[in-house]
Amino acid sequence: MAGQILIFDSGIGGISVVREIKQLLPQVSIDYLFDNLYYPYGRLSEEQLIKRLVELMSDVVNKTKPQLLVIACNSASTIALPALRKALSIPVVGVVPAIKPAAQQSKNKVIGLLATQGTISRDYISRLSNEHAPDCHLIKVGTNELVAMAESVFRNHAINLDQLTVICKPLQNTVDTLVLGCTHFPLLKNQLQQVLPQNVTLIDSGAAIAQRVCSILIKKPDNNICFRAFYTERYQDDSLNQSLAQEGFSELVYITR
Repeated sequence: MAGQILIFDSGIGGISVVREIKQLLPQVSIDYLFDNLYYPYGRLSEEQLIKRLVELMSDVVNKTKPQLLVIACNSASTIALPALRKALSIPVVGVVPAIKPAAQQSKNKVIGLLATQGTISRDYISRLSNEHAPDCHLIKVGTNELVAMAESVFRNHAINLDQLTVICKPLQNTVDTLVLGCTHFPLLKNQLQQVLPQNVTLIDSGAAIAQRVCSILIKKPDNNICFRAFYTERYQDDSLNQSLAQEGFSELVYITR
């Protein structure tokens, strides 16, 4: 049985979105694709990224026949969504950092954005801030280290909380609301809450993406719900496989791309 939803990320960050969708739509089959052959995407140029995504998504969508595709990656969403929507005949849902709800919830009007270096540097962050948070001071922290930390945590490995504290130092005693602007980062919520003040509210886009998927998806009876994980590099990572199994992915599929 093919997944009704295909969710994509370069690594396992999109699992945070999978969890939100499963909570809202427990009777829906999901295919999850991570492009570990090209992970991390930060090393690709925009042209390389668009080309890779269009080719990979076209191939996997043709094979799995989903109703819709979720690009659970901020970098991929900001760069490649127009090209993907042009190339594919199914709806494509992207990710936008949750600056708008953060601005609405913030009491002191000082909000933080924790994202990758690539996301932080993009012009669309300024546009989002100007449009949805004009009365707020936005403190931006760009870090690629947290992506690797999230990958480790998902594999049930310990991370260095002192290093995490140093990364989050610009946010200490300033923000009351923090936007997790990378789908990897919700996987670190427990660790972030240990190093940030208790009054800081963490916000991500997962729930909003799930709501969007729910509004688009044509809900069909599915008596054979399945969760499959696809990967693009052939290698054995037992800790990753075990963690995917714990998330309900009973089938792991290698695809050649």
